[in-house]
Amino acid sequence: MLPRKDLGEPVRSQDPVEDPSVTLFREYLRIKTVHPEPNYGAAIQFLERVGAELGLACQKAEVCPGQVITILTWQGTSPQLCSILLNSHIDVVPVFEEHWSHDPFEAFKDSEGNIYARGAQDMKCVSIQYLEAIRRLKAEGKRFPRTIHLTFVPDEEIGGHKGMELFVKRPEFKALNVGFALDEGLANPTDTYTVFYGERNPWWIQVKCEGNPGHGSRFIENTAAEKMHRVITSFLEFRKSEEQRLKHDESLTLGDVTSVNLTMLNGGVSFNVVPSEMSAAFDIRIAPTVNLEAFEQQIAAWCRAAGEGVIYEFHQKNMDQCVTSTAETDPWWKAFSGACRDMNMTVKCEIFPAATDSRYIRAVGCPAIGFSPMNRTPVLLHDHNEYLNEQG
Repeated sequence: MLPRKDLGEPVRSQDPVEDPSVTLFREYLRIKTVHPEPNYGAAIQFLERVGAELGLACQKAEVCPGQVITILTWQGTSPQLCSILLNSHIDVVPVFEEHWSHDPFEAFKDSEGNIYARGAQDMKCVSIQYLEAIRRLKAEGKRFPRTIHLTFVPDEEIGGHKGMELFVKRPEFKALNVGFALDEGLANPTDTYTVFYGERNPWWIQVKCEGNPGHGSRFIENTAAEKMHRVITSFLEFRKSEEQRLKHDESLTLGDVTSVNLTMLNGGVSFNVVPSEMSAAFDIRIAPTVNLEAFEQQIAAWCRAAGEGVIYEFHQKNMDQCVTSTAETDPWWKAFSGACRDMNMTVKCEIFPAATDSRYIRAVGCPAIGFSPMNRTPVLLHDHNEYLNEQG
């Protein structure tokens, strides 16, 4: 019996030998927490229920109207010590169902054990992994000195501005006394597990160019389009240089260089009217080794060189360049990397190429690692037919 997809009611697996953790995972995937109208209420009910089954304390923090952080807590034997935070986001990105081979909210499992659903990799799998790890540790009678908090947050897929960004500034977060955090990473198609110790800074910039208007039959001078052409050329030439640097230096990963993409272009009212204004939007992801002040000066210089009436404004400007130590002398990293070695896991440390809620956690002085333990798995977050194998 399958659940109503919007409520996330308990599921009876059609496979009598399916691991209960997989059944729980598929139940969570069926809850439609998809933008633009994620059903956060059903997801929170699900998490509260699972938390109660595990004997975890539950509290909720409404960081703004309708945006609730759910916190499940496993109290440590020495609660005065700094705690461990296991963070995951509830929301998932939209889907284009015509490109999916299965209903993206059915959590269909094929004969090879691949589970197809939006959120399978990003990142409902990690949420269930946290919960099932605690379930198994408790079943073994384990206790730990440090308190472990699990946070389930909204809004991450659209920037986290009404989620973790607000939460880290609230007294409820400070009361958690977090010493170290785990958050999402990416799959790796090889035997290696990727671990992310920092992120590129997202800058979203809109450039506006003003110029002389006129009839489309004339050679109007000093037009907005000419200025926009110069702006776009400057941005995309820099993009090409960074792309070439990545291509020709095998020691670099995507997170080590700065990417630039033209994502929106607007202007004009009619075929025969030269517009007086045009605008372009750029998504820039800046490597943590870049001098941000100098980079903005470069952007300003590109705009000045394009001509008068060219201005830029930020729609997002992240300035924090904190990274988490991966030195073996660091006690947090030593504990994490040592556990990986004990399980014969090969890990590779990288800068995350996009942005996660970890950036807000690091910005308040808390070390955070991005880690989604999925190896031998293609990277399919935000892609059509996103899936994860039940053994992965």
